[in-house]
Amino acid sequence: LVAKNGEVLFEDYHGIINFKTGEPITEHTPFHLASISKTFTGMMILKLWEEGRISLNDTLQKFFPALPYHNITVKMLLSHRSGLPNYLYFMDSIWNKKQKATNNDVLNFMIEHKPQINLPPGKAYNYCNTNFLLLALIIEKITNQDYPTYMKDSVFVPLGLKDTYVFSAKDTLSYIPTLSVTKPFPMDHLDCTYGDKNIYSTARDLFKWDSVLYANTFLRKSTLDMAFQPQSNEHKTMHNYGLAWHLYFNA
Repeated sequence: LVAKNGEVLFEDYHGIINFKTGEPITEHTPFHLASISKTFTGMMILKLWEEGRISLNDTLQKFFPALPYHNITVKMLLSHRSGLPNYLYFMDSIWNKKQKATNNDVLNFMIEHKPQINLPPGKAYNYCNTNFLLLALIIEKITNQDYPTYMKDSVFVPLGLKDTYVFSAKDTLSYIPTLSVTKPFPMDHLDCTYGDKNIYSTARDLFKWDSVLYANTFLRKSTLDMAFQPQSNEHKTMHNYGLAWHLYFNA
């Protein structure tokens, strides 16, 4: 899908989504967004901030008192300045890979095993999936709902993102595997965590998400402007990171 100034100029779909049934890819076929999922998690945190339900200066201990990492704020999670280790690596150490880990499993692993922090909090930008996994758990703490349900009820359905959802452990039985050449690519032990990944969506829904953000109907313009402010200024380059967004500057 190609659009300009809010108007779709080109849209086309090819391929097969389910090789067992031969079901073709259409405009309603959702695909895993990988780290683009972070934009949804981040903007939901900022929505809760607008509503006065969270402070960006809240620390991890407010939500997870037993977590052994101090002086890390919500803003540091959003901007990848927490210094936390990446769960994609430390969960490969002694975790039973026959068991699919949940967000709470990762949290409890961190509490019990205390994997070493990479950097002092706030010291520097260090892209880390753990940050957004924890943000999803914070959303659950604040709303008293699981992240997939809350995102559906508070973001996807109200905004008309009809083909967008969060994949979690309950969806594993209906999972349609990707093919690795000719064989199904199996799920691994970290395929059921969310917040940093595991939102599925379509080109049409992403176009709508983009349009809603710039229309300032989901978040205030001032909030989106804040999200687009560069937070990583250790090295002067065209690339930077805001609050849940990669940034690129022409000059």
